[in-house]
Parts: sequence; structure tokens; C-alpha cells
Amino acid sequence: MSEPSGSAATGARAAPVVFLTGASTGIGEALARHYAAAGATLGLVARRGDLLHRVRDSLPGSHHSYVADVRDAKALQQAAADFMQRAGLPDVVIGNAGVSVGTLTGEQEDLPAFEAVIDINVLGLVRTFAPFVKPMQARGRGTLVGVASVAGIRGLPGAGAYSASKAAAISYLESLRVELRGSGVKVKTLCPGYIDTPMTEKNPYPMPFMLEAADAAERFARFFDSRRSYAVIPWQMAVVAKLMRLLPDPVYDALAARSGRKPRGTL
Repeated sequence: MSEPSGSAATGARAAPVVFLTGASTGIGEALARHYAAAGATLGLVARRGDLLHRVRDSLPGSHHSYVADVRDAKALQQAAADFMQRAGLPDVVIGNAGVSVGTLTGEQEDLPAFEAVIDINVLGLVRTFAPFVKPMQARGRGTLVGVASVAGIRGLPGAGAYSASKAAAISYLESLRVELRGSGVKVKTLCPGYIDTPMTEKNPYPMPFMLEAADAAERFARFFDSRRSYAVIPWQMAVVAKLMRLLPDPVYDALAARSGRKPRGTL
């Protein structure tokens, strides 16, 4: 099932073993390149095999790729089992796969987009983590990372599905963190701001404090290695997020109503 590349490293491996979804483009690709450059062994998951294999084949080291959709629990279970057999239990599992599309509740044809966004962005995390939780608990260590978004902090107009999915992801990750407290398994919530990726390139509005994907991946990895359980990156967006939480509804509503909106579309 796995499709390996490169040659296996010899001797002791100091770099981590990492399982990563959404690895074919954007943040996932940048994280794959960051960890591969550090000598990690990667399990790379994405829906689009051609893009996934391009990334895998361009990385230094020996890695395994799995063409799978995070909506398919069986496929993820099989990928996880194969990767653990070949590379061992991961040190870090990163649930990064996600989608974003503009949606409007009043448009009946947008319902499938609502369903897909919430399925991928929320239940996709559950399906990604499920095969690893008990083995990590038994080992007494490991890190589960969920990629949420600042869009989950307050609802954005025209992005009801995306904002709702990321708010749900934040709450889910918090619940999981508490469930696993004391087990040695860490759960981390990452809320990126604007990152220069294919997901953001079509946004027809200003995107302040945007990071290049490679720079973002380096900052994200430092967070994953830290003791913190929650981070908004970059720090400027963390300040914005705190202010957004504090704004009274009438003030927030007036400001948000004037903001740009992601174009409606299909997945």
C-alpha cells in the first residue's frame, strides 16, 4: 500500500517520525519539506496522488506516501497501520488536511459544500488521530497536532462552513487534550493566520501579516516542539484574535459586515 522513496537512513535516528495529512500542497507540503530537511521519516497523506508523489519524490530521505481522503476512515486506518509497520509509531501526527470555500446558508445548492467542509475539517481530524491514540497512550508519549484557523475564533461572513468547522476543530482539540491529560500524549491546536498557499491565493480581500509557506512551517514546527498547547501564528494575528474575542457583538458585526468575502464555489 505504501509507496516509498529514497534510501533508508542508517544508524540511530534522532529526527522524528511524522505522519502528515494534506501533504500535497500548501502548509502540508511546506511542513513535509521542513521535516524532511531535518532528517525525519514521513508518512504523507493526500487525495491527489500526482501532487503527493511529486512532493514525496522531491524530498531528501526515505518516506512513505498514501493516497487517501480524510473522509475515508478505513483508508486512513490502513495507511496508519502500514506506516507504523514500516517506520514505527510516529512521534508527531499532524492533522492538516482542510478545505475552504465560500458558502451562503440561503443558497440551497451550497448545502453539499457545508457538509464537505465540516466533514473534512472536523471529522477528518478524528479519523486521522484515531489509529494513533491508543498506541501513543501505551507508549506514554507522542504529539497530536490539529490545524485549525483564526477563522474559528469568530464567524466570518460568507464563510459560515469554514468558520464553523474551525471553531468545532478548536473545541474538539481542547476536549481531546483534556481526555489525554496525564497520558504523556500531547494535543496541540494550531491556528494559522494568512499563509501564502493555493487556499488563500483566490481570496479577493486584503490578508494582513501573510507568511510565506516555508517561513510558516518553521514557526509551526517550533510550536509543535514547545510546551504550549495552543498557538496563533504569526504573533500579530494572535493580537488580532484576542481583540476579536473582546469586541462586543454590535461592534464586531459592523466591522465584519464590511470585510471581504470568499467567493462561493464547489468542492
